[in-house]
Amino acid sequence: MGNPARVTGYAAVPGSGPPRPASAASPAGSGAPLPGRTELGVGGASLHELRLFRDPRGELSVGELGRELPFTPRRFFLVSGVPGHEVRGEHAHRSCEQFLVCARGSCRVLLDDGHDRREVTLDRPSLGVHMPAMIWGTQYRYSPDAVLLVFASGHYDPDDYVSAYEEFRKLAAGRAVGA
Repeated sequence: MGNPARVTGYAAVPGSGPPRPASAASPAGSGAPLPGRTELGVGGASLHELRLFRDPRGELSVGELGRELPFTPRRFFLVSGVPGHEVRGEHAHRSCEQFLVCARGSCRVLLDDGHDRREVTLDRPSLGVHMPAMIWGTQYRYSPDAVLLVFASGHYDPDDYVSAYEEFRKLAAGRAVGA
């Protein structure tokens, strides 16, 4: 009763009610990823399982500033329409951090701190990767429908970019010595 109506469950879905995180509804060991953070062993980079809510209306992935997103974004951009054979990124930032989420489709991300490398596949909107400053990032193998959403900790500054890999390696080696 009442207008506007409020959905409290779905007749065709046993046990339905208000949406709950998919991982909370899944028993341990069911294969459903739990929200959380996994260190990748590359310059402080980490993989983040975002909270995911599912119901018959669709899915909702949630990331909050200060929780899943470890910095306050000053800029965001979307990368789309990338032919599968093309490579994007291929640079590092001196001070800017980034958080990447493939909002649609999939792509591979190569992270390199000048000493260690790690590849991850972003293939769902509930999975993101945090790239601290001075991580060489390369994105490739974009699916035809891929839309990569990137949050950046700083406004665009061309002087923040390190675009030559050899320069990056020298800077990374200097940071390792000074650490």
